[in-house]
Amino acid sequence: MPRQPDVNQTASRDTSPVDRGKPGSKIHALSDRAGLPLAVAVSAANTNDSYALKPLVMAIPAIKSRRGPRRRKPAKLHADKACDQPDLRRWVRDRGITVRIARKGVESKDKLGKHRWVIERTMAWFTGYRRLTLRYERKAEHFLAFLILGASLICYQKTPQPHHMRHALSRD
Repeated sequence: MPRQPDVNQTASRDTSPVDRGKPGSKIHALSDRAGLPLAVAVSAANTNDSYALKPLVMAIPAIKSRRGPRRRKPAKLHADKACDQPDLRRWVRDRGITVRIARKGVESKDKLGKHRWVIERTMAWFTGYRRLTLRYERKAEHFLAFLILGASLICYQKTPQPHHMRHALSRD
């Protein structure tokens, strides 16, 4: 089940000119190559995306591997230009993760596009759940609970099930 970091502890109230004063919530997600959500978080809509990167990376659960010990980190991290900050690049690199963050003013957005569709599809899967398209809850904890439930359901539905499990869980 995806774990949730506490994005609000690391976020300050610095806002960009685009997000200034925007009410509402923003869903942050970190997914694997197949688009399965590994970590999810909720923050204020006027919070910069870069503040969510550290808590999301720290919340990645251990990855079961066929041989050897469990991996605690991904091999690569793809992120958009909002996370292009030297301290964030250094922080990710210090954890042994290859950084693939689009650089502001240097790289075109098309170069990251071949990887970006994976997380965009994951976010589209989240919008398939009515409770996540529009925030009905007053408390962020309740919305986060529905987000974690949605992430768990996505992981369950998209992960191939063994034949005997598929048969036991069918609604026939």
